This record gives sequence, C-alpha cells and structure tokens, in this order.
Amino acid sequence: MRRSGFTPTLPERPPRSRAAFLLARFRDALHPAAMSWITSLAALSPAAERVLAALPRHNLPPGSPLFHAGDTAVGFVVLLSGRIEVFLTGPSGREILLYAVEPGQSCIQSTLGLMAGEPYSGEAVTTAASELVLIPRATFLRLMEDEPGFRSFVMQAFARRMADVTRLLERVAFGRIEARLAQALLELENGGLVQATQAELAARIGSAREVISRRLDGFARAGWVETDRGAVRLRDRGALRQLAAALM
Repeated sequence: MRRSGFTPTLPERPPRSRAAFLLARFRDALHPAAMSWITSLAALSPAAERVLAALPRHNLPPGSPLFHAGDTAVGFVVLLSGRIEVFLTGPSGREILLYAVEPGQSCIQSTLGLMAGEPYSGEAVTTAASELVLIPRATFLRLMEDEPGFRSFVMQAFARRMADVTRLLERVAFGRIEARLAQALLELENGGLVQATQAELAARIGSAREVISRRLDGFARAGWVETDRGAVRLRDRGALRQLAAALM
C-alpha cells in the first residue's frame, strides 16, 4: 500500500517528569484502543509512542493488494486484525504461498526492503477484512536507530518469520505432495469444510493445479474428502492427520 508526503520524525524528548506528565495527558485524550497496538509492540519512549499514535489506521477489504513484485518498500506494516498472504510467482505463472501475516507477525519482504533497499520480489494481498497501520520508511529507520525495544521487536519477528520460510522450503523440497496437501486441508478447514480452489491449494503448497486435482481425486476415492467447485469437505480427518504426520 503506497503513501507519500508523510514522514514524521521523533521530536526531542523533554525532561523525564515533563515527558511523563505530557504522555499521561496524551493517553487520557485517546480512546484506549488507540494505544493498545503501540504498547503491545515494544517498550518505546514517550516520544516514539506519540509519533506512532498519530499514524492513521487503514481498513482494507479482502483482496486488496499491498505490494507487487518490483515495488519499493515505503513503510512497515503493523497488522492489527485480518490476514495478509505473500506469494511468489514464477515465469510460468505458477504461484507459491511464501507465508501469511497475522496480527503480531511481520513481513520479511517489507523488512528487507526497508533495511536493505531491495525491491519486493513477491506480491501481498489481504485475504480477510484487515486493519493495519503503515509506519513510513523514515520513521521506521529512525525507530530502528533510536529505540532498542522497537529494534528488538523487528529482529525477533524477522527471525521467527525466517524459521517459517525455512520450514516451507523443507516441505517443498522434501515433503510428499500428498502429505503437504493433507496438512493444508487440515489447516484450512472450518467445520469440516475447506473453502479454497484447487489453484489456491496449489499455491499454498508449491504445486500445480493439475497435480492437486489428481491428488484430491485420489483422496475422494479413498473416502477421505468430497470435492465441489471451490470447496473440499473433509470426511476422514484421522486419515488426513496420519498422512500429514509424514511432514513432522
């Protein structure tokens, strides 16, 4: 998501007693929810909290693109609610889901883009109604330099996300398609129903739609699932769990 012309900087910190008084007055003037995401983010100085509290919230419907391959990172997204999925698309048009971002998690591509100046190599889109805050690039870099708590939050979140991507690579490289598909169905099901197309399932596990179609047909013949247009109903979770255990 692009924003321009808004690059706040951290003001000079007043004496401690004065800062505490002003911060208390500032917090009293805000709805409690306005500060909740900031206080849960990291241990920040009063000056940094004031800058972050001034940033607007953005409400996006499902299917809203946040960035595309080749774009330049303009800010650090803090997801308050909803879900964002980040994909890579190959020359053939085949997609793979790199990772999903949920509240409290970070986006590796944004962190790399902001810190190393690298353009995005993937594409991000909201898959649920989402609320987020965009910390502009200049503010992000200033916080990384001046705020140990914020810097620790970003680096720890980055490390956790790298571990997730490493596990994905292990699954794609060494896991059987059937086991990966069973795991994806179990993760996505809601009340026994998976609302996803074969193309979406293929992107999630790093395969092709035709391969997913054949594997689902096999699952259906075994009595494990029933397939419909854009949906899969699970009939034997136990069998799917046993198959998915091959990934563990």
